[in-house]
Amino acid sequence: MVFSKAEIGIDLGTSNILIYEKSKGIVLNEPAIIVVDSKTDEVVSVGSEAKDMVGKTPKNLTALSPLSDGIINDFDLTAELVKRLLKKSVPTVRKPTIVVNISTNSTSVEQRAIHNALTTYGARAIHFIENPVAAAIGAELPIEEPIASVIVDIGGGTSEIGIISFGGVVAGESVQIGGNAFDEKISQLLREKHNVLIGSKTAEHLKKTIGHVHPDHPEEKLDVIGRNLVTGLPETITVSSHDIYEAMKDSLEKIATAIHKTLEECPPELSGDIVDHGIVLTGGGALFGGMKEWLMEETKVPIFIAPNPLESVALGTGDALTTITNLKQSKF
Repeated sequence: MVFSKAEIGIDLGTSNILIYEKSKGIVLNEPAIIVVDSKTDEVVSVGSEAKDMVGKTPKNLTALSPLSDGIINDFDLTAELVKRLLKKSVPTVRKPTIVVNISTNSTSVEQRAIHNALTTYGARAIHFIENPVAAAIGAELPIEEPIASVIVDIGGGTSEIGIISFGGVVAGESVQIGGNAFDEKISQLLREKHNVLIGSKTAEHLKKTIGHVHPDHPEEKLDVIGRNLVTGLPETITVSSHDIYEAMKDSLEKIATAIHKTLEECPPELSGDIVDHGIVLTGGGALFGGMKEWLMEETKVPIFIAPNPLESVALGTGDALTTITNLKQSKF
Protein backbone atom coordinates (compact mmCIF):
# COMPACT_ATOMS: atom_id res chain seq x y z
CA MET A 1 0.00 0.00 0.00
CA VAL A 2 1.31 3.45 -0.93
CA PHE A 3 0.98 6.05 1.82
CA SER A 4 0.68 9.71 0.95
CA LYS A 5 1.04 12.90 2.88
CA ALA A 6 -2.13 14.91 3.06
CA GLU A 7 -3.89 17.91 4.45
CA ILE A 8 -7.07 17.25 6.39
CA GLY A 9 -9.81 19.48 7.73
CA ILE A 10 -11.97 18.21 10.60
CA ASP A 11 -15.33 19.48 11.81
CA LEU A 12 -15.29 18.06 15.32
CA GLY A 13 -18.98 18.46 16.00
CA THR A 14 -21.02 17.33 18.98
CA SER A 15 -23.46 15.38 16.79
CA ASN A 16 -21.41 14.62 13.70
CA ILE A 17 -17.76 14.52 12.71
CA LEU A 18 -16.94 15.56 9.15
CA ILE A 19 -13.56 14.97 7.55
CA TYR A 20 -12.28 16.92 4.55
CA GLU A 21 -9.36 15.62 2.51
CA LYS A 22 -7.77 18.29 0.33
CA SER A 23 -7.60 16.28 -2.87
CA LYS A 24 -11.08 14.74 -2.53
CA GLY A 25 -13.33 17.11 -0.54
CA ILE A 26 -15.54 15.79 2.25
CA VAL A 27 -14.79 12.08 2.63
CA LEU A 28 -16.73 11.32 5.82
CA ASN A 29 -19.80 12.58 7.68
CA GLU A 30 -20.78 10.32 10.55
CA PRO A 31 -22.31 10.62 14.04
CA ALA A 32 -19.92 11.33 16.92
CA ILE A 33 -20.98 8.17 18.73
CA ILE A 34 -18.95 5.23 20.00
CA VAL A 35 -20.19 1.90 21.42
CA VAL A 36 -18.11 0.30 24.17
CA ASP A 37 -18.33 -3.14 25.78
CA SER A 38 -18.35 -2.43 29.53
CA LYS A 39 -17.08 -5.92 30.33
CA THR A 40 -13.96 -5.73 28.20
CA ASP A 41 -13.64 -1.95 27.60
CA GLU A 42 -13.31 -2.75 23.92
CA VAL A 43 -14.72 -0.44 21.27
CA VAL A 44 -17.42 -2.28 19.34
CA SER A 45 -18.36 0.33 16.74
CA VAL A 46 -18.16 4.02 15.88
CA GLY A 47 -19.99 6.52 13.72
CA SER A 48 -23.05 5.50 11.72
CA GLU A 49 -22.84 1.88 12.81
CA ALA A 50 -22.77 2.99 16.45
CA LYS A 51 -25.77 5.29 16.00
CA ASP A 52 -27.79 2.42 14.55
CA MET A 53 -27.19 0.60 17.83
CA VAL A 54 -28.45 3.41 20.10
CA GLY A 55 -31.30 2.18 22.30
CA LYS A 56 -30.97 -1.38 21.01
CA THR A 57 -27.88 -2.72 22.75
CA PRO A 58 -27.65 -5.35 25.51
CA LYS A 59 -26.63 -4.17 28.98
CA ASN A 60 -22.92 -4.75 28.46
CA LEU A 61 -22.81 -2.47 25.39
CA THR A 62 -23.08 1.28 25.93
CA ALA A 63 -23.48 3.91 23.21
CA LEU A 64 -21.64 7.08 24.23
CA SER A 65 -21.18 10.60 22.89
CA PRO A 66 -17.71 11.61 24.10
CA LEU A 67 -18.34 15.19 23.00
CA SER A 68 -21.21 17.26 24.35
CA ASP A 69 -22.00 20.95 24.02
CA GLY A 70 -18.81 21.37 22.00
CA ILE A 71 -16.67 20.02 24.86
CA ILE A 72 -14.67 16.80 25.09
CA ASN A 73 -15.99 14.82 28.06
CA ASP A 74 -13.83 11.76 27.59
CA PHE A 75 -10.38 12.21 26.08
CA ASP A 76 -9.62 8.52 25.52
CA LEU A 77 -12.94 7.79 23.78
CA THR A 78 -12.68 10.95 21.67
CA ALA A 79 -9.17 10.02 20.60
CA GLU A 80 -10.30 6.51 19.68
CA LEU A 81 -13.38 7.81 17.83
CA VAL A 82 -11.38 10.32 15.79
CA LYS A 83 -8.60 7.84 15.01
CA ARG A 84 -11.03 5.20 13.78
CA LEU A 85 -12.98 7.65 11.63
CA LEU A 86 -9.75 9.04 10.16
CA LYS A 87 -8.48 5.55 9.38
CA LYS A 88 -11.82 4.73 7.78
CA SER A 89 -11.96 7.84 5.58
CA VAL A 90 -8.27 8.45 4.75
CA PRO A 91 -6.55 5.06 5.26
CA THR A 92 -3.51 5.83 3.10
CA VAL A 93 -2.61 9.12 4.76
CA ARG A 94 0.54 9.47 6.86
CA LYS A 95 1.56 12.42 9.07
CA PRO A 96 -1.07 14.85 7.79
CA THR A 97 -1.42 18.54 8.49
CA ILE A 98 -4.77 18.96 10.20
CA VAL A 99 -7.00 22.01 10.66
CA VAL A 100 -9.74 21.50 13.25
CA ASN A 101 -12.47 23.80 14.46
CA ILE A 102 -12.77 24.98 18.07
CA SER A 103 -15.44 26.95 19.90
CA THR A 104 -15.01 30.69 20.31
CA ASN A 105 -14.99 30.11 24.07
CA SER A 106 -12.61 27.16 23.89
CA THR A 107 -10.14 26.91 26.78
CA SER A 108 -6.50 25.87 26.60
CA VAL A 109 -7.42 22.65 28.43
CA GLU A 110 -10.00 21.76 25.77
CA GLN A 111 -7.55 22.62 23.00
CA ARG A 112 -4.93 20.41 24.61
CA ALA A 113 -7.39 17.49 24.69
CA ILE A 114 -8.17 17.89 20.98
CA HIS A 115 -4.49 18.35 20.17
CA ASN A 116 -3.55 15.16 22.05
CA ALA A 117 -6.34 13.20 20.37
CA LEU A 118 -5.05 14.16 16.93
CA THR A 119 -1.43 13.67 17.90
CA THR A 120 -2.15 10.04 18.76
CA TYR A 121 -3.30 9.65 15.16
CA GLY A 122 0.12 10.81 13.97
CA ALA A 123 -0.58 14.34 12.74
CA ARG A 124 2.48 16.28 11.60
CA ALA A 125 0.99 19.69 12.41
CA ILE A 126 -2.29 20.73 14.03
CA HIS A 127 -3.93 24.12 13.58
CA PHE A 128 -7.05 25.38 15.33
CA ILE A 129 -9.58 27.66 13.70
CA GLU A 130 -12.50 29.27 15.49
CA ASN A 131 -15.83 27.75 14.57
CA PRO A 132 -17.46 30.96 13.24
CA VAL A 133 -14.44 31.63 11.03
CA ALA A 134 -14.51 28.11 9.59
CA ALA A 135 -18.26 28.34 9.03
CA ALA A 136 -17.90 31.71 7.32
CA ILE A 137 -15.18 30.40 5.01
CA GLY A 138 -17.33 27.39 4.16
CA ALA A 139 -20.27 29.73 3.48
CA GLU A 140 -18.07 31.61 1.00
CA LEU A 141 -18.10 34.89 2.92
CA PRO A 142 -15.32 37.46 2.25
CA ILE A 143 -13.86 37.19 5.74
CA GLU A 144 -10.45 38.69 4.92
CA GLU A 145 -11.96 41.92 3.67
CA PRO A 146 -12.51 44.96 5.94
CA ILE A 147 -16.26 44.41 6.12
CA ALA A 148 -18.47 42.64 8.64
CA SER A 149 -19.37 39.05 7.84
CA VAL A 150 -21.91 37.78 10.36
CA ILE A 151 -22.34 34.05 10.86
CA VAL A 152 -24.78 32.15 13.07
CA ASP A 153 -23.87 28.47 13.31
CA ILE A 154 -26.50 26.34 15.07
CA GLY A 155 -24.96 22.92 15.56
CA GLY A 156 -25.80 19.82 17.55
CA GLY A 157 -24.34 20.93 20.87
CA THR A 158 -23.68 24.64 20.57
CA SER A 159 -24.82 27.74 18.72
CA GLU A 160 -22.03 30.14 17.83
CA ILE A 161 -22.35 33.68 16.58
CA GLY A 162 -19.45 35.62 15.10
CA ILE A 163 -18.84 38.96 13.45
CA ILE A 164 -15.75 38.53 11.32
CA SER A 165 -13.50 41.09 9.67
CA PHE A 166 -9.90 40.92 8.43
CA GLY A 167 -9.92 37.16 9.01
CA GLY A 168 -10.68 37.27 12.74
CA VAL A 169 -13.63 37.34 15.11
CA VAL A 170 -14.41 40.94 16.08
CA ALA A 171 -17.30 39.98 18.36
CA GLY A 172 -18.76 36.59 19.19
CA GLU A 173 -20.86 34.52 21.52
CA SER A 174 -21.30 30.80 22.11
CA VAL A 175 -24.21 29.18 23.92
CA GLN A 176 -24.49 25.50 24.77
CA ILE A 177 -27.76 25.08 22.94
CA GLY A 178 -28.25 23.22 19.68
CA GLY A 179 -30.10 20.39 18.02
CA ASN A 180 -29.49 17.97 20.89
CA ALA A 181 -30.98 20.39 23.42
CA PHE A 182 -34.05 20.77 21.21
CA ASP A 183 -34.45 16.99 21.12
CA GLU A 184 -34.26 16.79 24.90
CA LYS A 185 -36.85 19.55 25.30
CA ILE A 186 -39.22 17.75 22.91
CA SER A 187 -38.84 14.49 24.87
CA GLN A 188 -39.42 16.34 28.12
CA LEU A 189 -42.60 18.05 26.88
CA LEU A 190 -44.13 14.79 25.64
CA ARG A 191 -43.25 13.10 28.91
CA GLU A 192 -44.99 15.87 30.87
CA LYS A 193 -47.95 16.35 28.53
CA HIS A 194 -48.70 12.77 27.45
CA ASN A 195 -46.87 10.73 30.10
CA VAL A 196 -45.08 8.98 27.27
CA LEU A 197 -41.35 8.42 26.94
CA ILE A 198 -39.79 8.62 23.48
CA GLY A 199 -36.21 8.00 22.36
CA SER A 200 -33.76 10.57 21.06
CA LYS A 201 -34.19 9.33 17.48
CA THR A 202 -37.95 9.86 17.67
CA ALA A 203 -37.50 13.35 19.10
CA GLU A 204 -35.07 14.20 16.32
CA HIS A 205 -37.51 12.85 13.73
CA LEU A 206 -40.31 15.03 15.13
CA LYS A 207 -38.05 18.08 15.06
CA LYS A 208 -36.99 17.54 11.45
CA THR A 209 -40.44 16.50 10.17
CA ILE A 210 -42.91 18.91 11.78
CA GLY A 211 -40.67 21.18 13.85
CA HIS A 212 -41.16 24.92 13.32
CA VAL A 213 -39.42 27.75 15.16
CA HIS A 214 -41.87 30.48 14.14
CA PRO A 215 -44.91 30.72 16.44
CA ASP A 216 -47.24 31.65 13.57
CA HIS A 217 -47.22 28.62 11.28
CA PRO A 218 -49.77 26.19 9.81
CA GLU A 219 -50.20 23.30 12.24
CA GLU A 220 -48.89 19.89 11.27
CA LYS A 221 -49.36 16.64 13.16
CA LEU A 222 -47.49 13.36 13.34
CA ASP A 223 -48.17 10.05 15.11
CA VAL A 224 -45.27 8.53 17.04
CA ILE A 225 -44.89 5.51 19.30
CA GLY A 226 -43.47 5.79 22.79
CA ARG A 227 -43.64 3.95 26.12
CA ASN A 228 -46.40 4.84 28.55
CA LEU A 229 -44.73 5.62 31.87
CA VAL A 230 -47.66 4.25 33.87
CA THR A 231 -48.42 0.98 32.09
CA GLY A 232 -44.99 0.41 30.59
CA LEU A 233 -46.65 -0.52 27.30
CA PRO A 234 -46.15 0.99 23.84
CA GLU A 235 -48.55 3.83 23.07
CA THR A 236 -49.21 5.88 19.94
CA ILE A 237 -49.67 9.62 20.44
CA THR A 238 -50.37 12.45 18.02
CA VAL A 239 -47.89 15.32 18.27
CA SER A 240 -48.60 18.81 16.98
CA SER A 241 -46.03 21.17 15.46
CA HIS A 242 -47.23 23.72 18.02
CA ASP A 243 -46.06 21.31 20.74
CA ILE A 244 -42.65 21.20 19.12
CA TYR A 245 -42.48 24.99 19.04
CA GLU A 246 -43.45 25.23 22.71
CA ALA A 247 -40.75 22.72 23.60
CA MET A 248 -38.06 24.68 21.74
CA LYS A 249 -39.21 28.22 22.57
CA ASP A 250 -37.04 28.85 25.63
CA SER A 251 -33.92 27.55 23.89
CA LEU A 252 -34.64 29.68 20.84
CA GLU A 253 -34.92 32.77 23.04
CA LYS A 254 -31.46 32.08 24.48
CA ILE A 255 -30.02 31.84 20.98
CA ALA A 256 -31.74 35.11 20.05
CA THR A 257 -30.29 36.77 23.17
CA ALA A 258 -26.78 35.65 22.19
CA ILE A 259 -27.26 37.05 18.68
CA HIS A 260 -28.49 40.40 20.03
CA LYS A 261 -25.54 40.57 22.44
CA THR A 262 -23.07 39.94 19.62
CA LEU A 263 -24.67 42.57 17.38
CA GLU A 264 -24.56 45.09 20.24
CA GLU A 265 -20.81 44.49 20.59
CA CYS A 266 -20.20 45.20 16.91
CA PRO A 267 -17.95 48.24 16.31
CA PRO A 268 -19.93 51.18 14.85
CA GLU A 269 -17.73 51.18 11.74
CA LEU A 270 -19.03 47.70 10.84
CA SER A 271 -22.68 48.11 11.80
CA GLY A 272 -23.67 49.39 8.38
CA ASP A 273 -22.28 46.23 6.76
CA ILE A 274 -24.66 44.10 8.80
CA VAL A 275 -27.64 46.07 7.57
CA ASP A 276 -26.39 45.80 3.98
CA HIS A 277 -25.18 42.20 3.95
CA GLY A 278 -27.23 40.59 6.71
CA ILE A 279 -26.57 37.39 8.63
CA VAL A 280 -25.70 33.96 7.20
CA LEU A 281 -27.00 30.79 8.87
CA THR A 282 -25.07 27.53 8.96
CA GLY A 283 -25.38 24.25 10.82
CA GLY A 284 -28.34 21.89 11.07
CA GLY A 285 -30.39 24.56 12.82
CA ALA A 286 -30.37 26.63 9.64
CA LEU A 287 -32.72 24.03 8.14
CA PHE A 288 -35.36 24.21 10.89
CA GLY A 289 -38.76 25.23 9.58
CA GLY A 290 -39.27 28.99 9.87
CA MET A 291 -35.73 29.74 11.10
CA LYS A 292 -35.04 32.35 8.44
CA GLU A 293 -38.34 34.17 8.99
CA TRP A 294 -38.03 34.03 12.78
CA LEU A 295 -34.52 35.49 12.80
CA MET A 296 -35.49 38.25 10.38
CA GLU A 297 -38.16 39.35 12.84
CA GLU A 298 -35.73 39.08 15.75
CA THR A 299 -32.84 41.03 14.20
CA LYS A 300 -34.52 43.29 11.61
CA VAL A 301 -31.73 42.49 9.13
CA PRO A 302 -31.62 40.22 6.05
CA ILE A 303 -31.08 36.52 6.76
CA PHE A 304 -29.48 34.09 4.32
CA ILE A 305 -28.84 30.36 4.51
CA ALA A 306 -25.39 29.11 3.49
CA PRO A 307 -25.15 27.04 0.28
CA ASN A 308 -24.23 23.89 2.27
CA PRO A 309 -25.22 24.65 5.88
CA LEU A 310 -24.50 21.14 7.19
CA GLU A 311 -21.03 21.09 5.65
CA SER A 312 -19.97 24.73 6.04
CA VAL A 313 -17.56 24.18 8.94
CA ALA A 314 -15.93 21.14 7.33
CA LEU A 315 -15.57 22.97 4.02
CA GLY A 316 -14.15 25.94 5.90
CA THR A 317 -11.50 23.87 7.66
CA GLY A 318 -10.61 22.37 4.29
CA ASP A 319 -10.30 25.74 2.56
CA ALA A 320 -8.32 27.09 5.51
CA LEU A 321 -5.60 24.54 4.82
CA THR A 322 -4.25 26.85 2.13
CA THR A 323 -4.76 30.13 3.99
CA ILE A 324 -4.22 29.17 7.63
CA THR A 325 -1.13 31.35 7.99
CA ASN A 326 -3.11 34.42 6.99
CA LEU A 327 -5.93 33.88 9.43
CA LYS A 328 -5.95 34.86 13.10
CA GLN A 329 -6.20 31.24 14.17
CA SER A 330 -5.10 29.51 17.34
CA LYS A 331 -2.17 27.13 17.27
CA PHE A 332 -1.48 24.98 20.30
